[in-house]
Amino acid sequence: MSKHNKIGIKGEQIAEGFLLNNGYSIINRNWRAGKKEVDIIALAGNMVVFVEVKTRSGTKFLFPEEAVNYRKQQYLKAAAVIFMDTFPQYVNIRFDIISIVMNGEAVKEIMHFEEAFH
Repeated sequence: MSKHNKIGIKGEQIAEGFLLNNGYSIINRNWRAGKKEVDIIALAGNMVVFVEVKTRSGTKFLFPEEAVNYRKQQYLKAAAVIFMDTFPQYVNIRFDIISIVMNGEAVKEIMHFEEAFH
């Protein structure tokens, strides 16, 4: 497995723990609909939260959250539509980003951007 894939998996595990520690319930991890994937789908009260996790080993080129560009946002929105059609019991949704910067194996910084886009 490539280094960036390992960092991504580690970041998703860290983000999941962060969400659980902050009172979220995890509905699904790496949820797929065809070629679309959402890193984490969580529940905060009655709100379904679609979470994109971005992890980097540094910020030399850009901050992790900056990688969630317009195209990626549209991709996540399309996946959310499929999820909501599949599970109509959920009504309220939002899109969050969890940005993680690693320093070796340790977390240097974790930022949670609630309602990162609409």
